[in-house]
Amino acid sequence: MNRTLFSLIVGAMAIPALEAGAASADYTDGVFIVNEDWYGHRNSTVNFLRPDDPDGEYWEYRIIQGNNPGMELGCTNQYGAIHDGRLFLIAKQEKDPGASVSGGRITVVDAYTMKIITQLQIIDPSGAQCDGRGFVGIDSHKGYVTSSNGLWVLDLDSYEIKGQVAGSGNPNAGGDNDKPNTDPTGSLYHGQSGMAVYTAGKVFAAHQSAGLLVIDPASDAVVETIPLDIVQEGAGIGSVVLSKDGNLWLSVAPNVNGMGFTLPYLVKVDPVTLEYEIIDIPDGIYAPANSWYAWTPDGFCASSVQNALYWNGGASSWFSQSHVYRYDIDSGEFSEWLDLESLPENWNIYGCSMRMHPVTDEMYVSLFHTFQDPTYKLVRYDSEANVINEYPMISNYWFPSLPVFPVKKGGDSSADDISASDALLYPVDGGVSALGLAGNLLTVYDLSGKTVYTRTLLDDHEVITPSLPAGFYIVRAGSLTLKVRI
Repeated sequence: MNRTLFSLIVGAMAIPALEAGAASADYTDGVFIVNEDWYGHRNSTVNFLRPDDPDGEYWEYRIIQGNNPGMELGCTNQYGAIHDGRLFLIAKQEKDPGASVSGGRITVVDAYTMKIITQLQIIDPSGAQCDGRGFVGIDSHKGYVTSSNGLWVLDLDSYEIKGQVAGSGNPNAGGDNDKPNTDPTGSLYHGQSGMAVYTAGKVFAAHQSAGLLVIDPASDAVVETIPLDIVQEGAGIGSVVLSKDGNLWLSVAPNVNGMGFTLPYLVKVDPVTLEYEIIDIPDGIYAPANSWYAWTPDGFCASSVQNALYWNGGASSWFSQSHVYRYDIDSGEFSEWLDLESLPENWNIYGCSMRMHPVTDEMYVSLFHTFQDPTYKLVRYDSEANVINEYPMISNYWFPSLPVFPVKKGGDSSADDISASDALLYPVDGGVSALGLAGNLLTVYDLSGKTVYTRTLLDDHEVITPSLPAGFYIVRAGSLTLKVRI
């Protein structure tokens, strides 16, 4: 969230020299925190949290700069995602007005070493205004970058933009609305694209003015659109998430103007049939906040362990920093999950910086006091909102955006392996290896959530190579979850 006015009010502040750079650092066991950082003063940053460090050395700050001397991210980097061993970091512009180093709207990093592989300063090859939003991986060769002007095809072999997804563009682009990428005032804040999900062989992307775009990744074209007029005439979409049961869920705005207001509904969409159901949010529960006015990935998210949704909400998206709500999909029950107003010291959630760990089901939430106070901490909650630990940070205007969960080598998503006692589940060529899981049922799901293979594990060490079409699958055995490519 660019905070130009705030940057003018607050004086310059020294940056503490506590940065990363250890050659042997392990970035597979912890949490990445992607930070907008201080707009008007410096480029965005990424910190790494080791939440269970036995010596209490929890934080490693500015790991991109620390591992890549002389290089930095772009300006207002809101999004990060790990795909195929690479961390994709998407910024709104390539350079903050107050920074001395140009980074990239797209930065691709080795997910295990934090070494920068490549940076792209522009998204639209024509040079027209096109600011970064998010990323979704399709396979090891292709991904989509969402932006202020549509979705763009990123070749993951050459790291070149191959063109715009047909039908995804911003209807306001062109003519006087287009400005060169060097002009940060030219962002297109009507008709932009935001969060996107890949499931059931299709990409589903939130489009501010159109609704939910359904994209065929084989043709790189929009094949269908679900407008939010299904909820109320003139309504718009906020964000889209994928729940554990394989369904899509949409948050709803009353219009497409992007002013941060909400409607008290959730929309469930079957990604295979595209059938939908509108769920009323009851009185006393605020709807998921949205952020088209200054785009972020939103706090709307899903658990990978329980069939449940979480979000921050308030009277408007501008005042949604104190309450987190939960929707139990199976029971249909809404509840308030976290109330920061009832706690002392006036802590608030910053922006969208809250996500559930895909295996432990713990919630990681970034808290702050006010925009003028550089005091931040991250709080780790269990699934019942009990505090597990708190991690104070060095004084800095971090403006954190998104927690991103790392992977072990061989993993392809944040839902990677976890040890439970001596049990292990890890990928091998064409399948998975299971250790210490005898007696458990192993289940394989496709990305739509459909069960495609089951087997009871009889031995303490088994290698399972199911005969399935090539692609990504979710494997569960006991309390362990793993995403693999077969």
